[in-house]
This record gives sequence, C-alpha cells and structure tokens, in this order.
Amino acid sequence: MCIAENIRKIEERMKEAAVRAGRDPEDVLLVAVTKTHSPEAINRAIRAGITDIGENKVQEIVEKYDSVLPVRWHMIGHLQTNKVKYIVDKVSLIHSVDSFRLAEEIDRRVGKIGRTMDVLIQVNPAGEAQKSGVAPAEAEPLIREILEKLPNVRVRGLMLVAPEADDPEDVRKWFREVRNLYETCGKIRDPHLDFRWLSMGMSHDFPVAVEEGANLIRVGTAIFGARDYGAPRV
Repeated sequence: MCIAENIRKIEERMKEAAVRAGRDPEDVLLVAVTKTHSPEAINRAIRAGITDIGENKVQEIVEKYDSVLPVRWHMIGHLQTNKVKYIVDKVSLIHSVDSFRLAEEIDRRVGKIGRTMDVLIQVNPAGEAQKSGVAPAEAEPLIREILEKLPNVRVRGLMLVAPEADDPEDVRKWFREVRNLYETCGKIRDPHLDFRWLSMGMSHDFPVAVEEGANLIRVGTAIFGARDYGAPRV
C-alpha cells in the first residue's frame, strides 16, 4: 500500500467534490484518522503532506505522541471527563464535546496550564443511541452556555458522525441538516464565538459531505487501509 498515493487520490476527490459545489478546494482540511495505526505509518502520511491527524482514543494519543513527527492532533472520539487531563496539552481541537459537563472539565484543565482549547459540538441528528452527540435543538443552548460560563473553551463549529449506509446518498440529508444548523449557530452574536469548522465525512462518504458544506473531513481507511485491532499500537 502506498500511503502517499492514497492521500493524493483522496485530495483529488476532495477537490472534485468542492468544485461541484462551487467551493474553493483549499478551504477543505483533510484530517488523517490514525486509530490502531503505528507511528511509522502515521509518519509516512505526514511526510506525504498530512498536517492534521485524528485519534479516537486518549490512550493512543498518549502512547503515540512522542513517536510522531510534528503535526496537529485532533481528538475525534468520545471523550470521558476523567481522561481530559491526559490530552489537553497535546491536542489542537476536540471534536466530540457533547455536554456542558465535558466542556466544563476541559475549561478547568486548560485553565490550569494557561491556555484555551478549541472544540466542536458533536451533533447526533438521527438520534442514534449507540453514538454520542446532542440533538440539533440542544446545540445552540449548549453553545450559549459555554460562551457565557467557560472562558477557556472556544467553540469553533460542529461535528457529525453520520449514520452508516451502503449508499452515501442515503446520509446526504443528515449532512445537509447539520450544515444548516452550523449556519444558524454561527450567527450567534458573541465576541468569543469563532465558528470555522464543519467536521463531516469519512472514508466512504466524504465527497457527499464536502458537497453539502463540510470543510473538515476525517479519513482513515482510505489512507491507511483496514484497521488491525490485533496489531500493536506503538
């Protein structure tokens, strides 16, 4: 497998999708999802031009961090409050904020080290019980509460993990709904609101996500191949 060639093909498909939607391809960020993949494989991707990587588990960030070339780290998986302390000095963006309690712990932990943390609000429009995320109607109230009470947390946008579907067209409606929510929440009048990212789309559906407004896509399998859950992480 040639990771560099896989990245090139994905970037080409990203550009094509953006052009179809009348958007600037340069506005879309590719985050390489590195769950279960080794630092060696991750470093090959970075050498091929990847600037941002996403991990689903705190343990993998901690284990791999010192073995990976300089890069921006994203926490994209479900984050428990008792594990926030392990990553606040390592990640640039937490995609999966789904409660005020989690945001409050992030605020507390980053305040202790004198920094702020960029976060996304994870939305679950399909109401899937097995997935985290707030209902669309809860997103704006959560954002407003964070803006009012948590000075060390900066809300940068929304994140969606779309329902699984064999045909990406079947999830287009969810991408569209969250994009509309993104546009609505982005109009909140507050000097501390800095919406920038709409994180939607993965290996199997990212072109549709880009067509529907995503400007951050999270791609793993299409870059690194199938995950090997029996392989050592480091």
